[in-house]
Amino acid sequence: MITANDIKTKGISCLEKALKEQPEAVITVRGKERYVVMKIEQYHSLREIELEAALLEVKQDVSSGRVSKKSIDEHVDEIFSS
Repeated sequence: MITANDIKTKGISCLEKALKEQPEAVITVRGKERYVVMKIEQYHSLREIELEAALLEVKQDVSSGRVSKKSIDEHVDEIFSS
Protein backbone atom coordinates (compact mmCIF):
# COMPACT_ATOMS: atom_id res chain seq x y z
CA MET A 1 0.00 0.00 0.00
CA ILE A 2 1.02 3.53 -0.68
CA THR A 3 0.06 6.42 1.52
CA ALA A 4 -1.05 9.76 0.13
CA ASN A 5 1.92 11.23 1.98
CA ASP A 6 4.29 8.90 0.09
CA ILE A 7 2.96 10.31 -3.16
CA LYS A 8 3.42 13.85 -1.86
CA THR A 9 7.00 13.30 -0.79
CA LYS A 10 8.26 10.75 -3.33
CA GLY A 11 6.09 11.51 -6.33
CA ILE A 12 5.46 9.08 -9.15
CA SER A 13 8.54 7.04 -8.27
CA CYS A 14 6.72 5.36 -5.37
CA LEU A 15 3.97 4.29 -7.78
CA GLU A 16 6.47 2.97 -10.30
CA LYS A 17 8.24 0.98 -7.59
CA ALA A 18 5.00 -0.52 -6.30
CA LEU A 19 3.83 -1.48 -9.79
CA LYS A 20 7.08 -3.32 -10.50
CA GLU A 21 6.21 -5.73 -7.68
CA GLN A 22 2.45 -6.14 -8.26
CA PRO A 23 -0.20 -5.45 -10.94
CA GLU A 24 -1.96 -2.77 -8.90
CA ALA A 25 -1.30 -0.65 -5.85
CA VAL A 26 -3.70 0.69 -3.24
CA ILE A 27 -3.38 4.28 -2.09
CA THR A 28 -4.48 5.06 1.42
CA VAL A 29 -5.62 8.41 2.76
CA ARG A 30 -5.56 8.79 6.55
CA GLY A 31 -5.26 5.03 6.90
CA LYS A 32 -8.24 4.16 4.69
CA GLU A 33 -8.01 2.54 1.28
CA ARG A 34 -9.21 5.13 -1.23
CA TYR A 35 -7.70 4.56 -4.67
CA VAL A 36 -6.17 1.87 -6.86
CA VAL A 37 -3.56 2.56 -9.51
CA MET A 38 -2.40 0.15 -12.17
CA LYS A 39 -0.44 0.09 -15.37
CA ILE A 40 -2.46 1.11 -18.40
CA GLU A 41 -2.10 -2.38 -19.91
CA GLN A 42 -3.77 -3.87 -16.81
CA TYR A 43 -6.57 -1.31 -17.04
CA HIS A 44 -7.19 -2.08 -20.73
CA SER A 45 -7.26 -5.80 -19.98
CA LEU A 46 -9.81 -5.36 -17.19
CA ARG A 47 -11.89 -3.05 -19.34
CA GLU A 48 -11.92 -5.58 -22.18
CA ILE A 49 -13.08 -8.33 -19.82
CA GLU A 50 -15.82 -6.05 -18.50
CA LEU A 51 -17.04 -5.22 -22.01
CA GLU A 52 -16.99 -8.88 -23.06
CA ALA A 53 -19.12 -9.78 -20.01
CA ALA A 54 -21.61 -7.02 -20.89
CA LEU A 55 -21.81 -8.25 -24.49
CA LEU A 56 -22.43 -11.83 -23.32
CA GLU A 57 -25.19 -10.60 -21.01
CA VAL A 58 -26.88 -8.72 -23.86
CA LYS A 59 -26.65 -11.75 -26.15
CA GLN A 60 -28.24 -13.91 -23.45
CA ASP A 61 -31.04 -11.35 -22.98
CA VAL A 62 -31.74 -11.29 -26.73
CA SER A 63 -31.73 -15.08 -27.07
CA SER A 64 -34.05 -15.40 -24.04
CA GLY A 65 -36.45 -12.79 -25.34
CA ARG A 66 -35.74 -10.30 -22.55
CA VAL A 67 -35.81 -7.32 -24.90
CA SER A 68 -38.20 -4.49 -25.59
CA LYS A 69 -39.19 -3.26 -29.01
CA LYS A 70 -40.77 -0.10 -27.64
CA SER A 71 -39.52 3.37 -28.38
CA ILE A 72 -37.10 4.93 -25.93
CA ASP A 73 -39.80 7.27 -24.66
CA GLU A 74 -42.22 4.37 -24.07
CA HIS A 75 -39.53 2.39 -22.31
CA VAL A 76 -38.55 5.27 -20.03
CA ASP A 77 -42.22 5.97 -19.22
CA GLU A 78 -42.67 2.30 -18.32
CA ILE A 79 -39.64 2.33 -16.03
CA PHE A 80 -40.68 5.44 -14.14
CA SER A 81 -44.36 4.54 -13.86
CA SER A 82 -43.55 1.32 -11.97
